[in-house]
Amino acid sequence: MKLPRDLAGAELIGVLCRDFGYRKVHQVGSHVILETAEPRTHRLAVPNHQPLRLGTLNAILRAVAAAKGLDQATLLARLR
Repeated sequence: MKLPRDLAGAELIGVLCRDFGYRKVHQVGSHVILETAEPRTHRLAVPNHQPLRLGTLNAILRAVAAAKGLDQATLLARLR
């Protein structure tokens, strides 16, 4: 599945908080630090840029998929 090329950091943060149980811990500059405790503790820095670069988006999605035990295609489907 193709990565969205126009996804903003704020949109990704919203989806991760709403659908995947992440919560905003704090912000350093333009980077928002998210954290979840399910199924294990996982912290993640998401740049609040418009749009996110493809490599950055891919790395974030890969990290979330590994932490949540999902495959990346399922995660991408929920972003749309």
